[in-house]
Amino acid sequence: MANNKFTAQSAVARCLPMSKLQSVIGGKWKILILWYVAFYKVQRFGELLRRLEGITQSTLTKQLRELEQDGFLHREVYREVPPKVEYSLTEFGQSFIPVLQTMLDWSEQQLCPEYVNPYKLTDM
Repeated sequence: MANNKFTAQSAVARCLPMSKLQSVIGGKWKILILWYVAFYKVQRFGELLRRLEGITQSTLTKQLRELEQDGFLHREVYREVPPKVEYSLTEFGQSFIPVLQTMLDWSEQQLCPEYVNPYKLTDM
């Protein structure tokens, strides 16, 4: 598991399952990264950088590495010029899709009732 403030023993002692989940998806951009990779199946670094308006290259790199280290993402490097790197969900990451869908549904109902979402993970 990637080391961050949520992996400290004091944080883990609170409620182990929720603390572990928070340590994995606690980054500012991780939910959106997972959602875009889940929806589009495969995402290149540049595509994610464009979709996540306001994220820096270094932050995206860090969050992708953490998600890969935690087993959510698979990173495929193609040895060509220019280099091409693609990210997809691992089987473990795919098991998180129902959680993402539930979060999306709740947010649409409770936080954005007027929003018409063109993306549905259930169509996957």
